[in-house]
Amino acid sequence: MIAALRGTLLEKHPNRVIVDVAGVGYDVQVPLSTFYGIGDAGGAVALRVRTHVREDAIALYGFLTALELELFDRLIAISGIGPKVALAVLSGIEAAELVRAVRTQDVARLTRIPGVGKKTAERIGLELKDKLPSEVQFPPSDDASGGDLRNDVISALVNLGYQRSAAEKAVGAELKKSADAGFEAVLRGALRAMMR
Repeated sequence: MIAALRGTLLEKHPNRVIVDVAGVGYDVQVPLSTFYGIGDAGGAVALRVRTHVREDAIALYGFLTALELELFDRLIAISGIGPKVALAVLSGIEAAELVRAVRTQDVARLTRIPGVGKKTAERIGLELKDKLPSEVQFPPSDDASGGDLRNDVISALVNLGYQRSAAEKAVGAELKKSADAGFEAVLRGALRAMMR
């Protein structure tokens, strides 16, 4: 079983990357959080990997952080949630925010993740409530300062035709770089990140 890959990033796509390890190219499916944090093609990359074996395929799922990998494992252990849905969940919400939504049983936040309906959200909240790491540092909530700017930029990107989950990731990453940036700077930075 492959547990980790370290090599050169050959190709980068929003849902998958190809990592060259000693001349062998590994096709690894990744959530958007990993896609945005992984760097550019040609650079060095290290991923934590979960190997998923089915009757007709062997798939690799890669993550930049141990928390994302742990959440992926917890999600696929839930009946009715497979690797594709788990990746969609991790692409639609930051890992720490997912932990907070589960702990507070925020079904409304979980249903905002594309592909997650109310029943799935309730099942995630119920099954994971007592199984998540306790040491997770939470990001500022949307109603904290910066929430209005974040929501405004996400809304602008969605109106331009970008998917909400991708817009949330790009804006979140941009706000981490410079928390006191204005609307135009954050929008420009997020657009640059999404066009890579």
